[in-house]
Amino acid sequence: MPQEIKKSKIVKPFRLVKFFTFSSLVIMFTATIVISALNAHWVRNILLEKSEEYASLLVENLNHQVISRFMLPVLIKHGAIRLREKEQFLLMDRVVRSTLHGFNVEMVTIYDEKNIISYSFDKKKIGQKNAGGVHYEKAMKKETTSRLLQQGNFLEILFWFPEETKIVTFAPLRAEKQISPALAGPVLGVVEIIRDVSHDYKKVFKLQGLVVGSCFIVMGILFIVLRFVVKEGEKIIERRAEERLRLEEKLRQAEHLSAIGEMTAGVSHEIRNPLGIIKSSAQLLKNKMEKLDAQSSIPDIIVEESGRLDNIITDFLDFARPRVPNFHPCKIEDIIEKNFVFLTPQIEDHNFEIIKKISQDLPEIIADSAMLYQAFLNILLNSFQSLDDYGCITIKIKFDSDNIIINFIDNGKGIKEDILKKIWTPFFTSKNTGTGLGLGIVKNIIEVHNGTITISNAEPNGANVKITLPV
Repeated sequence: MPQEIKKSKIVKPFRLVKFFTFSSLVIMFTATIVISALNAHWVRNILLEKSEEYASLLVENLNHQVISRFMLPVLIKHGAIRLREKEQFLLMDRVVRSTLHGFNVEMVTIYDEKNIISYSFDKKKIGQKNAGGVHYEKAMKKETTSRLLQQGNFLEILFWFPEETKIVTFAPLRAEKQISPALAGPVLGVVEIIRDVSHDYKKVFKLQGLVVGSCFIVMGILFIVLRFVVKEGEKIIERRAEERLRLEEKLRQAEHLSAIGEMTAGVSHEIRNPLGIIKSSAQLLKNKMEKLDAQSSIPDIIVEESGRLDNIITDFLDFARPRVPNFHPCKIEDIIEKNFVFLTPQIEDHNFEIIKKISQDLPEIIADSAMLYQAFLNILLNSFQSLDDYGCITIKIKFDSDNIIINFIDNGKGIKEDILKKIWTPFFTSKNTGTGLGLGIVKNIIEVHNGTITISNAEPNGANVKITLPV
C-alpha cells in the first residue's frame, strides 16, 4: 500500500503536465480554426469588393456603349427612343450582348426614369413597373449599390458555402459629357447587372477547407506525437519509480541483513571460544572414560555435536564476514573436477549419473579457486539432496562474450514457485536441517568475483543453476 501511494504521488505531477499539454493543443487548434475562418471571411469580403468594382466597370463600359452605339444613333435617326419597336430593341440587345459577351453576366435589366423595365434579357420582365425597389432609388440618386444573392440549404448558408452566389449591381445610366454636352449630368435610367460568382466563392471555400484540413492534419499529428511522448514519459516515470522503490527495498534489506550479520558474527565469535573448550574437554573426558567405561558413548556425542555446531557457526561467519578472495589464474574445469573427486563416494553410493558438456579451449579466469570450489560444492550437494537414486546431473561449461557460463542441471523434483521466490532470503530453508545460509554464501562468492547466479526450474523437471563469471 505505501508503495502504491508513493507511485501515485510520482505520477500525478506528470498528469498535470499532460493536462496542460492537451489543453494547449485544444486552444491552439481552436485558435487556428477561428483564424482560418476569419481569413476566409476576409477573403470573401475582398472578393465581394472586387466583384463590386468589376461590376461597376462593366456598368461604366455598358453605359458608354449604350450612349454611343444606341441612344445617339437612335435619337439622330428616329428622334426618340422606343424600345418597344422591334428594330430599336434588337439594336439595344445587340449592343448590350456584344459589350458584355465573355464577362459571365447572367442578367441585364434597364429601368427608365419612371421605374419601368425598358430592356431585359428576360423578355417577360419588359414593361414591369416599380420593380427596382430601394436600389433603384439609390441609383437614381447617382449611387451605385451591390448585394449578394445566395441559394442553398440551411447548412450551406450557415457555413458560407452556398450552392449559388450571385452579385446584383444597380448603377445609374447617365449621359457622357465628352459625347453630348447637352445631355451631360442627368440620370437617364438605371442598369441592373446580375453576375454569377459561385465559382469564385467555391474557390474561397476550397481554400478555407484546405486551411482547416491542414490544421486538422497538423494538430492530429501533434496530438499523436504528444500522446506518444506522454505515454512514454509515464512509462519512464513509472519504471523509475518502481526501480527507486526496489532500490529502497533492497537498501532496507541490506541494512537489516547488515545488522543481523554483525550480530551473528559477534554471537558466533563468542560461542566459538567456549565451544572449542567444550570440544577439547569432551575429548579429554573420552580418553579418561575409556579407562573406566569403554562402552560409554556420551563423550562421542558431545564431540560430534560440538563439531556440527562449529560448522553452523562457520556458516554464520562466512555469510556475515566474507573473506577477501585471493585472486590468481585458474581453470573452471579443474575446480569442477576436484569437486567430483571429493564427491565420488556419494556419487557411487547413490549411483548418480554425471554428464559433462565442457567446451574445448576454455580460457583461464582470475579467481579464488578455493572460494569457487566451496561455491560449486554447495551447489552440487544441494542437487544431490534433490535427487533420488540413479538421478542425473548435467554440467555445461562454455565461453561466450568474454564470460564463462556454467550450468548445473539436475532431473530432480524442481523447486516450488513459492520457495523459488524466497530462495535467496537468509536463514530460509525448506529442509529440516541446515541454517539456510548455503545459497547466500554461494551468491556472495559469485558476486565478489563480479559474476551472476540465477536459479530456475528446468524442463521437463529438475532445477537449473546458471553462473556467469567474467574472464
